[in-house]
Amino acid sequence: MAKQTFESAMRRLESIVHELESGDLSLDDALKKFQEGVKLSRFCSSKLDETEKRVSMLLKDEEGKVHAEPFSPEKNEME
Repeated sequence: MAKQTFESAMRRLESIVHELESGDLSLDDALKKFQEGVKLSRFCSSKLDETEKRVSMLLKDEEGKVHAEPFSPEKNEME
């Protein structure tokens, strides 16, 4: 089985939301979809947390202090 990516999990989660919103599922099927959606949501949240930690590590200075600054596409294009 291929390793799940954040993007594929988000696409599947969006699909589940649409299925649940349609109201066409039986109660049992809706519950199964909901459970799958919760698992996918946790997976995505975990991936975002990991990414945030990695970005923070990249922003640390020589003293280990993190300097957060807003992302500015215009500033990065000029550099």
